[in-house]
Amino acid sequence: MSTHFHKSYLFILLVPLLMLGWFHAAASNQPNAPAPVAASASYDIGTPVLSDLWVNPVSGNDNNSGATRAQALRTINAAWNRIPRGTTLNATGYRILLVAGDYAASNFPAYWEERYGAFNFPILLQAADAPRSARLHGNINMYDTRYFYLLDVTIVNDGDAFHCELCNHILIRNSALDGGARQAQETVKVNQSQYIYIEDSDIAGAWDNAIDFVAVQYGAITRNRIHNADDWCAYAKGGSAYLRVEGNEIYDCGTGGFTLGQGTGLEFMTNPWLHYEAYDLKFVNNLVHDTEGACFGVNGAYNALLAYNTCYRVGARSHVVEVVFGSHTCDGDTARCNANRAAGGWGNASQTEQPIPDRNVLIYNNLIYNPPGMASQWQHFAIYGPRTPSAGTNIPSPARTDTNLQIRGNLIWNGDSNMPLGIEDPSEGCQPANPTCNETQLRADNAINTVEPQLVNPAGGNFHPTTGSNILGVTTFALPDFSWSDAPAPPSVPVGVLSNAVPIDRDGGARVGSGPPGAYAYTSAPPTVTPTITAGATLTPTATPTAPNGCLQKPSTPALDAPANGAQLNRRRVVLTWQTSACANEYRVQVRADSRRGARVVNVVGLTASSFTTPRLARGHAYFWRVKACNSYGCAKSAWRTFAL
Repeated sequence: MSTHFHKSYLFILLVPLLMLGWFHAAASNQPNAPAPVAASASYDIGTPVLSDLWVNPVSGNDNNSGATRAQALRTINAAWNRIPRGTTLNATGYRILLVAGDYAASNFPAYWEERYGAFNFPILLQAADAPRSARLHGNINMYDTRYFYLLDVTIVNDGDAFHCELCNHILIRNSALDGGARQAQETVKVNQSQYIYIEDSDIAGAWDNAIDFVAVQYGAITRNRIHNADDWCAYAKGGSAYLRVEGNEIYDCGTGGFTLGQGTGLEFMTNPWLHYEAYDLKFVNNLVHDTEGACFGVNGAYNALLAYNTCYRVGARSHVVEVVFGSHTCDGDTARCNANRAAGGWGNASQTEQPIPDRNVLIYNNLIYNPPGMASQWQHFAIYGPRTPSAGTNIPSPARTDTNLQIRGNLIWNGDSNMPLGIEDPSEGCQPANPTCNETQLRADNAINTVEPQLVNPAGGNFHPTTGSNILGVTTFALPDFSWSDAPAPPSVPVGVLSNAVPIDRDGGARVGSGPPGAYAYTSAPPTVTPTITAGATLTPTATPTAPNGCLQKPSTPALDAPANGAQLNRRRVVLTWQTSACANEYRVQVRADSRRGARVVNVVGLTASSFTTPRLARGHAYFWRVKACNSYGCAKSAWRTFAL
């Protein structure tokens, strides 16, 4: 049966006159530049033409038509296979309607690939009954698919929940994706893709990241709960660009809340985004709480905005904000690394980490509050000093993190008056000669341990200012817009969204002038839909580690020794060895069967030696392994290696 999709999912704002314009990732698949992204707007599905395919895992039959609930198919496999493969849909899209219930992994495809929807003819996978009432037990592993929308669905897996590679126009809305007790590597992983939107969803349960974007351009992550991950809760890296991250609650993670950029193998980056780890990312109106590491960070970004966020109980293991280097290595595909470097990319064909600088980072009008008894371990900021990249990498030398770094209008209450800024040592960034960031400027333009924020009930989940709150008198600053005149080339990168307007607060209320710092501009009753602080969230800081070997940065990347890459082995208990990493106080080893995203057969943490012997492994498989070197500042990952039995 053919129908039109009428259900409205558009987020109605309280102040439409202040909107920047509704973003519409519409008819053109590959525009030359991103459309302006409206504050807290939702992806506009439009009114597509759709043919329904009903699925009932209990009473359905794959010989049925699937056109109605009474004629439901039994498996999602059957529904997916009725969508033409390898051709762009031009007459009808498809809506796979899932009757409430549980869907075993055998019920849906192992690989979802080569389905090409269009704006008017997309592919929907949607719960037919109550939101999130259709529960998939397994993971969606998607490749080369366009205009796919996951709506109102629950995915539960003791591992990764959703992976998409070479995808275009993907929407995840009002869904729950759970990787178990931090058993996923990444609960949601998207790489080498464009136009990715995650909205109003709950994403949790990873030993690495709840959300990992690598080389993702255009899209938004809005109004989600992102939590329960061992590393950063989420990051966008590898040449990710033109993303707005707004209105999320981010909590209960290890290394930190959200970082713009991180570290990537040069071969995984896509032309022309081959220089910085991130371009034109806007992280605004978010609530970040109960992270062991920093509230947010910048690791190798160009034109990065971090404004009007509220951070609470953050940085116990380190610092509350970081502006440090990203890194590029080559993780094995030397031909592609060399090709990207020859095109102007930053890096080379070695596994040696190369420092990726930051430029035009704006950190404005945030509220960072560590209540009495809670403070960052070492300092307020981590802002690294200059480093020299290897010759022939195309990276500016020296590489700097603080070029046009602006930190203004922030209210920070963290420890006592003796808490260092983190830039006192002459080897760090923001030294006196820097006109935009230096100690005098930081203390003049920010309220640092001078005003303890008066909020309604932050320990109970209400982060609004009290009536007459002292934060209303804190000086904030208008957000400057970006320029693109100093973008690197070659290759030339499309101009991003230059406007940095944040016209509303996290509740949708209009900001007047530069407004008070933090995500909330007005006094309001606590949220009633879901509590901000959930049962199980960390309420007190974990034991604070000491600085490993006097280091004030994460460890160097571990270099793998044995077995040799591609080795054919006979012994089923394999001894894995690697070189000691400077600054490491523990190592973590992961081994997966058959691919880097295959079944995890080893996941061990807390190692202090630079070797590990696996349990008995099954013969007839290739195994992929890597090591993470960790300390209180974070972890560095080795490249993957393989061996076979």
